[in-house]
Amino acid sequence: MEEEARKLLEEGIVKKLISPGKGEQPAFPNGTKVVFHYRTSLCDGTVLDDSKTMGGCCKPMELILGKKFKLAVWERVVITMREGEISQYTCDTKDVALYPLVSQSLRNISVGKDPLEGQRHCCGIAQIHSHHSLGHKDLDQLQASPQPLVFTIELVKVLPPGSFQLDVWAMTDKEKLDLVPQIHEDGNKLFKQGQIKEATEKYYNGIACLKNLQMKEHPGDEAWVKLDSMITPLLLNYCQCLLLQGQYYEVIEHCSSLIFKYENNVKAFYKRAKAHAAVWNEVEARADFAKVLVLDPSLGPSVSKELRVMEEKIRSKEREDKGRYKGLFDYNAPEATATTVSPFII
Repeated sequence: MEEEARKLLEEGIVKKLISPGKGEQPAFPNGTKVVFHYRTSLCDGTVLDDSKTMGGCCKPMELILGKKFKLAVWERVVITMREGEISQYTCDTKDVALYPLVSQSLRNISVGKDPLEGQRHCCGIAQIHSHHSLGHKDLDQLQASPQPLVFTIELVKVLPPGSFQLDVWAMTDKEKLDLVPQIHEDGNKLFKQGQIKEATEKYYNGIACLKNLQMKEHPGDEAWVKLDSMITPLLLNYCQCLLLQGQYYEVIEHCSSLIFKYENNVKAFYKRAKAHAAVWNEVEARADFAKVLVLDPSLGPSVSKELRVMEEKIRSKEREDKGRYKGLFDYNAPEATATTVSPFII
């Protein structure tokens, strides 16, 4: 233990053991998954992040050793720990220069956003020296004035290579590409079983996986086009799930992006038409349904049914509005009592 602490000290890392953990020291070969909670603080005690409270949940960090994680110092310190151990590590500025970017990604993930949202397509060091905001005042300050950080880490679990299913982010490009058909199939099964939210997540994961690969290709190149052809059916299925969950504006946005690239995609027009109809965009809905009939006349009965449903909803809403405002300008109507609720009160 003392020898281990001495080696860390030589590297600019001071370890303070808080709770010793249990069992023997794991081997930690490359490919090992380590699961741990962390709290990141400035040397004055100001807490920047805490995995036990971040995003309103208690989700530990997971790392696959040897995958060149941006914050290499985390890999360095966890291999000095036992399962269940809690230790505090004060790390030199040079070892934590990329923490603002790592923290931004982890904060995005904790609230369901794209982990790369707000980051530019350049290396981490270039991002650190750029002057754009990370969207968090404390991270912007840390980026502008790098300083040592204190990590309090609780090692929850150590999983040896081959004992767990790799997360998508930890896969090679080939592994990701090979996985997508299975994700697609799993999503379809869940959809047929009526598990719409679960299917939505599957389709989303498949899209994210392919988008990650597509970012490495030049738009319009053969590889990019091939990936896009795989994304399109997943995105259409994703939109179908969103329709069933009432996420109409998101459906309109996604289908519009597909139509911009593939102007004859009848499914995109059909789903966008239904979304427009659901949010009372009658003109846009009729235009999209008309386009559907041009592209595929066999869908005439389905389009007619959707139009009848939309027209009935419009008539029903008009009757409701008429009843709601009836007598509003009728000066012979009884004076409103104190218990009458104005239709303009929000």
